Amino acid sequence: MSEVTRRSFLQTSAGAVAATSLLSNTARADVNGKIRVAVLGVNGRGRTHIKAVGDVEGADVVLLCDPDEQVLAKRAAEFEKKYGRKVETETDMRKVFDRDDIDVVTVATPNHWHSLATIWACQAGKDVYVEKPGSHNLFEGRKMIEAADKYKRIVQHGVQLRSQPAIQEAVEHLRKGTIGDVYMARGLVFRWRPSIGKKPNEKAPSYLDWNLWQGPAQETDFSRRYVHYNWHWTWDYGNGDVGNQGVHETDMCLWGLDVKLPSQITAMGGKFLWDDDKVTPELLTTNYFYPEENKMIQFEVRPWCTNTEDGATVGNIFYGSEGYMVIKGYQSYETYLGQKREPGPKNSGDDPVVAHFTNFLDAVRSRKAETLNGPVETAHTSSGIAHLGNIAYRLGRQLNFDPKTEQFVNDPEADKYLTRQYRKPFVVPNEV
Repeated sequence: MSEVTRRSFLQTSAGAVAATSLLSNTARADVNGKIRVAVLGVNGRGRTHIKAVGDVEGADVVLLCDPDEQVLAKRAAEFEKKYGRKVETETDMRKVFDRDDIDVVTVATPNHWHSLATIWACQAGKDVYVEKPGSHNLFEGRKMIEAADKYKRIVQHGVQLRSQPAIQEAVEHLRKGTIGDVYMARGLVFRWRPSIGKKPNEKAPSYLDWNLWQGPAQETDFSRRYVHYNWHWTWDYGNGDVGNQGVHETDMCLWGLDVKLPSQITAMGGKFLWDDDKVTPELLTTNYFYPEENKMIQFEVRPWCTNTEDGATVGNIFYGSEGYMVIKGYQSYETYLGQKREPGPKNSGDDPVVAHFTNFLDAVRSRKAETLNGPVETAHTSSGIAHLGNIAYRLGRQLNFDPKTEQFVNDPEADKYLTRQYRKPFVVPNEV
C-alpha cells in the first residue's frame, strides 16, 4: 500500500469492507488472549514503550517498525535476548496498519509523524498510544480527536504524570482549595542541552528510508543534524523544548488550572550560547492569559547552567491565594502555606510509565475511553499550547486567539502557522 494513502484505501470498496471488519467495539487478541502490540519508532522513546508493554500483563509486543534498518535490527536483537523470542520487523508503518492481527500501535516516531500515524491507525481500526506532543501543529490535534471519535478508537496521550497517584492527589488539593484560589501555573523545563554543532547535507545512508522518515514534511536533503535526536531543534520535524519535554509540563499547567487553550499569548527568547544547527530557541519564555477565567500560565525553557526553583528543574509551580505548590518531575508534589511558607501536604511515588500503559490497555479491553488518564483531547490541548507559544515567538508579537474557532483573531499571518504544507501521500486530511 505504499502508493496510496490510508484514506484513499478506505474509500475503495475493498478497503471499506476491510475497515468495517476492523472497527469492532471489542479488543481483539491472540489465541492466548493477549493484546498484540506494534511499536512504531524504536530508536529513542520506543525502547521505553517496548519495556512498558512487556511489564503489563495481558499484552505482547509482536512487531517493531522503524525506517532505519540498523536501528530496527539492533532493537530486534535486544528484544530476542531479553524475552527469548523473535519479534517481527517492518520499515513502513502503512504495512503494519494493513494487518488485521495487530490490535494496538504505540507511536514513538519524531513529532512530525505523531498525528498522521495516529489518524491512519484509527482509520485501520487500531487503538493508539501516542507520545507527546500528540501533534506537530494545532490543526493536527483537532483531526486526532475527530479520528478517535469517528472510528471509536482508544487513544492515550503519553503524558504519564496523569497516571501517578501522588500527582492525582496534588490536583485534588488544587481543586479543593488547599492553597486557596489558584490563579497561576508556571511550567519549568531546565534541561542540559549542549551545542549540536554543524553537520552538512549528504547522501542518505542505504539503511535509512529517508523518504519515509520525512513523511509529512517537505522533502529536503539528508543531514546528521536531524537523525536521530536533533530533529527536535528544527521546525520541520520538532517543536523545540516547549514542545518536547515541555508538553508534560504544559499538560500539568492545563490540568491543574482546569483550563484548555488560552486567548492571549506572548513569547520572547532566542539563541544565546552556541552558533550551531539548532533553529528553535535555546531560551524561551512564554505567557498565556485566560481573561474569562482570570488565570495565567507562565512557561520557561532554559538550556544550560541555571538555578532551581524550590528544587524543581523540570516541573510546575501553582500559585494560590493561600500558598503555592511545587511539582517535581512526574512523581512528587509539595505545598507551602501562608506568608511564612509553612510546609503543607506533600507526597511522592514511583515512575508512572507502566501505570499509564496499564490504564491505556485496560481501556482497550473495556472500550471505555472515559477511563483514560491521558485522553486524545490532551494530545490536542497540551501540545496546542506549546504550538501557540512557538508561533508567538516566531512572529515576535502578542497574539490574540479564539479558543472556540481555534483560529487567531483577524490575523491571517498567524493562522498560517496553525497547519503546514503536507507532502503527498503523507497528508493529514481535512476530513478524517
